[in-house]
Amino acid sequence: MRRPALATALVCASLLLLGAAPETGGPTPPPLPARMTDTGGGTQLITVVAPDTGATTGTLTWWDLRGGRWLRAGSAPARFGANGLVEGAVRRQGTSTTPTGLYDLPFAFGIEAPPRGTAYAYRTVRANSWWCQDNASRSYNRWTEPRPADCRAAESEHLITYRTQYAHALVIGFNYRKPVRDRGAGIFLHVNGRGATAGCVSVPADAMRRVLTWARPAQRPHLAIGTAGGRTAITRY
Repeated sequence: MRRPALATALVCASLLLLGAAPETGGPTPPPLPARMTDTGGGTQLITVVAPDTGATTGTLTWWDLRGGRWLRAGSAPARFGANGLVEGAVRRQGTSTTPTGLYDLPFAFGIEAPPRGTAYAYRTVRANSWWCQDNASRSYNRWTEPRPADCRAAESEHLITYRTQYAHALVIGFNYRKPVRDRGAGIFLHVNGRGATAGCVSVPADAMRRVLTWARPAQRPHLAIGTAGGRTAITRY
């Protein structure tokens, strides 16, 4: 028999008052950084998650550690290499893949002036600013001004020619401290271009500005890139 609408409403109201309403879900899972093996030891973290290694899009989120709890400070859609992601330790240069792993952020740079409030060391791109990607050069995976004779232009990036992407950027410390030849050079977090990247991580221009004004070197921010699961799951890093 169909119960009158008024009676149904009264029953539902009584259940709510008694705390007997049906549960809608289980416990809230811990925030992503709390489920990671390593976050770099600082109190700021950027996570970049793709659905799987074949993906060219995902999500970038930046976090603050406060009172022992990781709190989400912001989030934005992210883009990856045209050929997806690959484990950083086995990446090869020229494959248009984004390396997974946990990395520091050595410095920021850009063609435009740093956003107001930027605390990171910031290098302004000039007409003779290059990023050397020539495996035969002593300046491999380094910013150079001007481009040295042993670094071929065809094997390097003339930074000022990427006016949209490098309006603002952060260097990702992949293969940076002790470069391994042919592993890859010039991996950055930068502003979106027209589509997927050549191996970097990119975000909308507004998100890039917000990340730069949020990041504080004293809080030792790191950036973790990974997938939602599998061998390259971000929780492994």
